[in-house]
Amino acid sequence: MFRHIEGLIPVAHTMAHVLSAGFETMDANNPNGSPKIRGYNIINGILTLSSDGSTFVSNNPAILTDELGEFPLSTKEDVHAALAAARNALPNWSSTPAPTRGQIIGNMGRLLMEHKDEIVRLETREIGKTLKESAGSVQEAIDTCLFFQSEGRRLYGQTVNSELPDKELFTYRRPLGVCGIINACNFPAAVPFWKMIPAIMCGNTCVWKSPQDAPLLSFALARIMHESGLPDGVINLIHGKGSGAGQHLVDAVDEGLVNKISFTGSTSVGKMIGEVCGRNLVSCSLELGGKNPLVVMPSANIENAVSGAYWAAFGTAGQRCTSLGNLIIHESIYDEFMTKFMEKVETTRIGDSLNHDDVLYGPMLSEKYANDFLEGVEMCNASGAKHIHGKGRITSNSAPTNFLAVADDGVYMWPHVYVDVTEDMECFHEEIFGPLVTIVKARDFDHALHLANASPYGLSSAIYTNDRLEAYRFKTGIKAGMTGINNSTTGAEAHLPFGGVKGSGNGTRESGIWVIEAYSYWHAVNDELSGKLQLAQMDVHEIEIEEAEADYGSLA
Repeated sequence: MFRHIEGLIPVAHTMAHVLSAGFETMDANNPNGSPKIRGYNIINGILTLSSDGSTFVSNNPAILTDELGEFPLSTKEDVHAALAAARNALPNWSSTPAPTRGQIIGNMGRLLMEHKDEIVRLETREIGKTLKESAGSVQEAIDTCLFFQSEGRRLYGQTVNSELPDKELFTYRRPLGVCGIINACNFPAAVPFWKMIPAIMCGNTCVWKSPQDAPLLSFALARIMHESGLPDGVINLIHGKGSGAGQHLVDAVDEGLVNKISFTGSTSVGKMIGEVCGRNLVSCSLELGGKNPLVVMPSANIENAVSGAYWAAFGTAGQRCTSLGNLIIHESIYDEFMTKFMEKVETTRIGDSLNHDDVLYGPMLSEKYANDFLEGVEMCNASGAKHIHGKGRITSNSAPTNFLAVADDGVYMWPHVYVDVTEDMECFHEEIFGPLVTIVKARDFDHALHLANASPYGLSSAIYTNDRLEAYRFKTGIKAGMTGINNSTTGAEAHLPFGGVKGSGNGTRESGIWVIEAYSYWHAVNDELSGKLQLAQMDVHEIEIEEAEADYGSLA
């Protein structure tokens, strides 16, 4: 199952156990009065530095001079140490009764509730989401824990009737082994819990590579997991770049050290991971990008549709995989809709949620995301779409009316709107991760459905209509993993499956009972009680048909 690895943890870099040490302050004189923290990897429950001593810094995107912490830039040696810890913890953890595993998961949920306010503010400080959105992300992590606590008592197999006498057949769910977990930074609380909670509930162990732009939150969450009673080595945290620690974790599939990869991120990286896992016959869960369509039909409540489209496009500064991509409006209501939509866009409140209430969105997740977004803006311009709102990066000399922050302190973007978009444009097909929406006219329902299916993605989708037949035809005709009817493209609940098709994923799902399929395999057991060899299909007693002469037609 695994190849042998010499050594568990680089001794020279070993520190204290995670439960015996508090947070180590490096600098108390940060903006906002918040400290800079020394962060660590957590390998087999032990705080460790990188094997070569290299580090990186996490910055607040709303105030770039606010350094949240310094973290290990993990090497291949560090990743292998974490994998070894996960491998060594696997036998005991997988044999722990599932209800006990569920109790530990329930403890995680209760600890998250206890520390929710602090975790919410930390998430907002580290990635710039509004306090309201951060609270939603943390609450989803709590909901996931509470849901799967009870699943520990429902990890059911089946007793199956045999076609032969004196024989019993059973099915059981078994853990896959060591799982590599890689999540994006836009939902740094919800998504890793989506992945790791069902993984450990099924008896797997994990190596979690934190997002480079949310390492402090990940460090805090990993500590809470250990406080819940989680045995050492079941969840191991490593920090670093996707091209470094993340790639080392994926490469370990080729080395026979990983039994599962769960990845949330770009489609291009997801395809690479799928190739590596495919050639090794290793399971992978891929939750990737989207160009999520939202259709508005003439029967829709226009005010409701405008609100839904506005939120889907610009909530989280458009930095959700489910954010609105193509807004598809029936031509008969186009002018009315656009008038009301642009009224909201032009009055958008943007700023630092830690210092200002009621902002729709804050800064970009990081400077990297900001630069990538500006490339997307240029791509829209090059496509030939008509640009009617947005001026790139917000600066002290170029800010919207309701901007509520110091522009030059952080990395903020205008909301962008492009119209006259057609199916032959690059911006129609490509995901643009940021506050930007591309708007398309539809002639009729069939044309709208065609446009909704025309991108290479299939994550989320939505339609606003009060015509029941249109709603039915949309939900049966759309090629997407999720659909909202008179609702936006964004939003997920912990007990529903989350994921996409086409370029948005490989068909696996996060959340709900369905995710269990991604972290376990079915084990069929044939228990022979007869004391002799009985061969299926061959030793089965066949019952012959005995036809009697009778005129059944006379009975009618």
